[in-house]
Amino acid sequence: MTALVSILIPCHNAAPWLAETLECALGQTWPHKEIIVVDDGSRDESLAIARRFEARGVTVITQPNRGASAARNAAWTASRGDWLQFLDADDLLSPDKIARQMEMAAKVGAETALAGRWSRFTSSPADADFTPQPLCMDAAPVDWLIVKFEQNAMMHPAAWLISRELAKRAGPWDETLSLDDDGEFFTRVVLAARAVHCCQAATSYYRSGLPGSLSGAKSERAWQSAYRSLELSADRLRAVEDSARTRHACATVFQRYIYEAYPRGAECRRRARARVENLGGSALAPEGGGWFQLWRKFLGWRVAKRLEILRTRTS
Repeated sequence: MTALVSILIPCHNAAPWLAETLECALGQTWPHKEIIVVDDGSRDESLAIARRFEARGVTVITQPNRGASAARNAAWTASRGDWLQFLDADDLLSPDKIARQMEMAAKVGAETALAGRWSRFTSSPADADFTPQPLCMDAAPVDWLIVKFEQNAMMHPAAWLISRELAKRAGPWDETLSLDDDGEFFTRVVLAARAVHCCQAATSYYRSGLPGSLSGAKSERAWQSAYRSLELSADRLRAVEDSARTRHACATVFQRYIYEAYPRGAECRRRARARVENLGGSALAPEGGGWFQLWRKFLGWRVAKRLEILRTRTS
């Protein structure tokens, strides 16, 4: 019997992109699928657009605005699939993305976390250049996470396909998180898996550069969520393997947070500094463009960061 794949779509004010995302979900060549949209209190036309797809078999659920993680959990709870495809309402999949990963699943089993090749795009998938991503590799869970932490690499949510069995082992999305909720969730998925396999033939598209997007949020609440996500992820990694290499990777994660958050998130940066020290330190240098590096050389990275923020605001 062909396994059922549940395509789970959280939606909040995604009217300009939702129809295209639903068409790509309906167009998946894997024949046995269900599509569930959870409208998370949208104030635009998202719900009306989703309703138009009900006649084509899409299930639409509504809830007050509780955040993307809560919407994903609601879709997951309502689903029946043996495999789960999380798909944000503005992202896209190639038509055979799920089919390709299901072919791999038949070889590696349900205890393996299946990733895929992905690329950013702005207005059209034709913009995607599929620059090689460091995490699109086959690896043991701890090895995979060390690369993620050390290189500040990511695997965007739609690139994954995971079994219900593996998802249940990892646990639900953390609804207290906003920024980097996916990083924390998939850290748990990876650590619950036997291995990570990347299906190079399974491609997905991550829409970037949207005004007001959650991933671009820079509020104090967002920085607090980002820190909490890193804290949870680092602790879980070290619970599996507490070694020199995992401590260094975790120290690097917290050092990078200090650079990126400054001057926001003062309390979280203080906690991050304590973490870096307790973990043995990190030699990570702050990243930035030519002006930033010049200012940093003579004025220090903190002043350089403030000048870079000022320059960006006035340009």
